[in-house]
Amino acid sequence: MENRLFISPSPHIKDSDSIQRIMFFVIISLIPAGLGAVYFFGSRVIAVIAVGVLVAVLTEWAGQRLLKRPNTITDGSAILTGLLLAYNLPAEVPLWIPALGAFFGIAVGKTVWGGLGYNPMNPALLGRAFLTASWPVQKCTSKQCRIHRVLLGRAFLTASWPVQMTVFQTVPRNGTLSGIDVITNATPLNVFKHAREILGSTADFTAEQVTEATQAITELYNSHGTLFLGRIGGCIGETSVLLLLIGAVFLMYKRIIGWKIPVSYIGTVALLSFTFGGTDGLFTGDAIFHILSGGLMLGAFYMATDMVTTPVTFRGRLIFGAGCGIITVVIRLWGGYPEGVSYSILLMNLTTPLLDRYTKPKVFGGN
Repeated sequence: MENRLFISPSPHIKDSDSIQRIMFFVIISLIPAGLGAVYFFGSRVIAVIAVGVLVAVLTEWAGQRLLKRPNTITDGSAILTGLLLAYNLPAEVPLWIPALGAFFGIAVGKTVWGGLGYNPMNPALLGRAFLTASWPVQKCTSKQCRIHRVLLGRAFLTASWPVQMTVFQTVPRNGTLSGIDVITNATPLNVFKHAREILGSTADFTAEQVTEATQAITELYNSHGTLFLGRIGGCIGETSVLLLLIGAVFLMYKRIIGWKIPVSYIGTVALLSFTFGGTDGLFTGDAIFHILSGGLMLGAFYMATDMVTTPVTFRGRLIFGAGCGIITVVIRLWGGYPEGVSYSILLMNLTTPLLDRYTKPKVFGGN
């Protein structure tokens, strides 16, 4: 019998996983957070999710048809993009907001680059960043929203915990209510950011405002249980840390994601927020509050771990996560937005080629 030598490029180790299977598992892992959102925010969550997913799928189908490429809507990646985009929006946004965000995320963030595997940034986060920059007011006209409008006066905390019942008003220095620009309920990070601003320049505020800001910080730091369960204001899929962790454990069990990026990301946020995030000087911040607040868990486990837009090397993933953590804390503490998860991941996505290049392991037997 003739012996034949077959030569083929690496990798030579194959697995039964497919794109469809991976996307299916990620979608399954997000179901607990979605059900929790329906419980916390009402049935309108279903409409926001449905619009985001439907428009994402239709946009991918139309783009592939227009560019005469094979149909890829059955791989599930467009469904996941629409789902993640919806999870990054409040429940009461106008439905054209998730529609436009899903269209932009798929068309500009994925299709024009060649489709799945070629996009340099996470499409869902790119869609959210587009919405935040273009229609901040429409995106935030809900009781779960963040404040992005420029206030005419100083932020003034007028109510107590729970956070979803907290209201910020703009009042001049004399304490009257003239010139109100926005009245809205706030997320924990919004409460923290405005209260920290007051405590950072107490001379510019009344004694009553300073007292209320101090009380707000204290209540936030005592609300870990509420933050963990998700009974707070926020976007659809980011509020319940418990439900997000259930999905994350499932993904790790299935070996869809690893520990490197989430641990380095969350660990960096914890360290820097403890060091610089306090109101009484260095090393007085509440790291647990910052870990449980905002979209950190959703971003760290479900978007910073995207296989396409993150490094493949061990050191590269650790650096990627740490970079996301640094940018997130800088935006939260000193930036113009109360949250920085989306922008941190998008910016670090752009460093992925460099990280892969300069952190690749040495060739076996090489110098």
